Amino acid sequence: MIDVDVLQQRLREFTDARDWEKYHSPKNLVMAMSVEMAELMEHFQWMTEQQSLKLDTKTREKVALEMADVLIYLVRMADRCGVDLDDAVRKKIVLNGQKYPPVK
Repeated sequence: MIDVDVLQQRLREFTDARDWEKYHSPKNLVMAMSVEMAELMEHFQWMTEQQSLKLDTKTREKVALEMADVLIYLVRMADRCGVDLDDAVRKKIVLNGQKYPPVK
């Protein structure tokens, strides 16, 4: 399980050690996240729905690394914007539950 606070701290330390904070504006981070999403999508571009559900080991590993890149940028962006992702996700789940009630 991912502890967002721990991950944010690790990413802050990683960023600080490389003097990258000056590049990690919300604008730059969301643009970088978009690029990483495109790289993630590229793995699925010509797959059928069924193929996308049954990735081979090599593809799954590549997809996992792209997903990690997206998450890293998202967590950095939340940190830079002062957004509590845990709280935001909890609120959004409640809102989605209200907007999309169970079918049963």
